[in-house]
Order: sequence, then C-alpha cells, then structure tokens
Amino acid sequence: MPLSLLFVALFSLLFSQSNSLSLSFPLTSLSLSQEPSFSLSSETSLQDSAKLPFKYSNALVVSFPIGSPPQPMDMVLDTGSQLSWVQCHGKARTESVINRFDPYLSSTFSNLHCNNSLCKPRIPDFTLPTSCDRHRRCHYSYFYADGTLAEGNLVTEKITFSNSLTTLSLILGCATASTENRGMLGMNKGRLSFISQARISKFSYCVPDRIGSDPTGLFYLGDNPNSSKFKYVKMLTFPKSRRSPNLDKLAYTLPMKGIRIGKNHLNISQAVFKPDPFGAGQTMIDSGSDLTYLVDEAYSKVRAEIVRLVGPMMKKAYEYAAVDMCFDGAEAAVVGRRIGDMWFKFENGVEILVGEGEGLLTEVEKGVMCVGIGRSDRLVTESNIIGIIHQKNMWVEYDLANKRVGFGEAECSRLKAW
Repeated sequence: MPLSLLFVALFSLLFSQSNSLSLSFPLTSLSLSQEPSFSLSSETSLQDSAKLPFKYSNALVVSFPIGSPPQPMDMVLDTGSQLSWVQCHGKARTESVINRFDPYLSSTFSNLHCNNSLCKPRIPDFTLPTSCDRHRRCHYSYFYADGTLAEGNLVTEKITFSNSLTTLSLILGCATASTENRGMLGMNKGRLSFISQARISKFSYCVPDRIGSDPTGLFYLGDNPNSSKFKYVKMLTFPKSRRSPNLDKLAYTLPMKGIRIGKNHLNISQAVFKPDPFGAGQTMIDSGSDLTYLVDEAYSKVRAEIVRLVGPMMKKAYEYAAVDMCFDGAEAAVVGRRIGDMWFKFENGVEILVGEGEGLLTEVEKGVMCVGIGRSDRLVTESNIIGIIHQKNMWVEYDLANKRVGFGEAECSRLKAW
C-alpha cells in the first residue's frame, strides 16, 4: 500500500538453476501461497552476494531494466502490494511522469489475452478487477489504500540486467493511466508479486536519514553478509481458510508487544498489536508507507507521553494528514532531546530502536516537523503499519524461507556498493 513514495535503484533474483544470486542497489535521498514458475536465466557465474546503492526520499524507488533491450524504469519498492507495473505509452500522457515504457521497442513484450486464466475478476489471494478491451487484451484497474489508482493491460515481459543475465517472462501491468508518476514493484507475499514470481526467498534494505544532499543506503536481494548480527522476529502467518474482513494475509505481519519511549514502557495492551477475529489490530511492516500508523489505543498512549515530555512546544490545533504531534522546525533539536529514543517491542524480549532524538521527527511542510506517527483510522483501516520513518539506520531483512524479519543496526548513509 503505497501511502507515500520512495526512491530506490535495482534488485536481485534467483538463477533458474538451484544456486541463488543476490543483487543490491544504492539508496540516495531526494526530497519528495502458491507461487508460479519463474526464474532468472543466466549463462554466467556470479558471486553469491552483490549489492547496489539506492536513493531515498519519502519512498523507495527502483530503476529496473524492463524489456529487451532494457528500458530503465523507475518503480516504487512496495512490500505492501502485489502487482508490479510500469508506466506505458498511451493516450493519458502527463508531463509529471518520470519515464514511460515503450512496448514497441521490446522484442520480448506480449499482451495477456482475455482467455488467460489470470484474467479473472478474482483469483486466489489476488483481487483485481479485470475486463476485456476491444482487442481482447486483459485490462485491469488497481486501487491502493491511499486512494491512488493505476489501470492498463496485464502483460508479460522480461527484466534484462545484461546480455547473459535476464529473467524469464513475468506478469506485470502496463499502465496507461495512473495517479502516480512512477511504476510499482510489488513485493508482498502474493503469488503474482515480483518476489513470488522470481522465487526470491530473502531481501533486505538499509534506509538512511533524509539529511544532507545525497544520503546513500543499500538494498540486497539474496543473502546479506551482515545477517549474523541481526535480531530476528518470527512473522505471523494465517491459514488460507481464515476469512477476516480487515486482515491482509499477504502482508509481512509482526508480533509486536509494545512501545517504549526513553525508559518509560507505555501502558498499552498487547492485544491492540495483533489481529482480532475480524483482523483488526494487525501489525505490518511496509516499505510503501513513509509514516507509521497506530490504532487509536496505541496512538493515544504515544501521544499522551509526547505531550507529557514536550506538550508546551507542540503546535496548537495543527494537523497534517493523519499526523498531529507537530512542532516548529527551529525547535526540532530541543524537542528531539526531550523525547529521547523510541523502541518497538516484539516477542522473546526483542526490542528495536526505531528512532532517537531529532530523528523521530519528519518535515511535513516547510518549517514544520512532526513525530512520524499517525492515526490509522484516518486511513480508514484498523491496522498498525510500521513505515519507513521507523526503519531508518538499520538493516531490515525479509527472510521468507524462515518466515522471519531481521533487524540490524547500521549507519546506512556510510554503506558503499562494491
């Protein structure tokens, strides 16, 4: 669910053989189930782990080489959604689009026909309104939690990293109309997500602070050489038979237990961080959301503690989107010192430092800094969402094979690509 957008830059995959490949990308700062058969074909031998830098503003954006020959396309890395899609040439052109994919320039492009079994209004674990256009091509419309939209045709296409390293054909969207100016790289656990189609079992990223002219972090696909130092938290999984209106079974759900600010363990019931019979209270980690969102009980306790620490300095009657713990930018350093640090608590005593001092604040408009936590009910959801603001300066690893998420401290802006 891309609640806001980010900048990244490349990824990694698996060989069609049994050995795996790990790629990664530099991250810089700008202002802003059942898996189908799919693999990477390669005629060359690559080392077990590779990395590349990526850029970060308030979204992670990937430059992916789509087609044959490759056309570099900017795509938002989103662990909260399934369908990957690129901006395609069409009638609905706008000046704001960063770049567009031209199907006529690719020898491996193919439209998905309406007769294909995937061109259904509903298939298991993937709700996607589809229809046939007048050329019998499979047309789709995709809506996100924040109200953004992308629509176009479902197609098959390859990703070409080099002459000897290219994917087999995978399904993605070729959008001719959208409310965003970049494409989307869907990375959740759904069977049509990029990682499921590519059979990627592990990926990780390190997001730097948005401070300085060019803060740079890294993104891995495959094994991370730093993982021996990570703290791991088991992901919650749900049976296919479970039907809950508020539950997203394809999200990366964590067993959160509480929140600590400084030495104060907030008096929040653990029940608000786990899904109830209707799915409300689910706690998800999401690279497609800049901010963190909490259900009302948790948010109220966090806000009360912030008011206790720095209440007189808060801007009165000010709210930006779902965020209302805000301050004049000139006072950010003092506010940060008084709040101290914030920790998220998980099972087995694992605590993760998610921010400290001024790093807990994010600029929402010129001269205004806010604690990067909003009310989830303003998004018309009953879930807790851990956004990028609380994933900075740490490795975050998604280990699907072992059904866990790893966290490791790092100075992400100091990491270098090979």
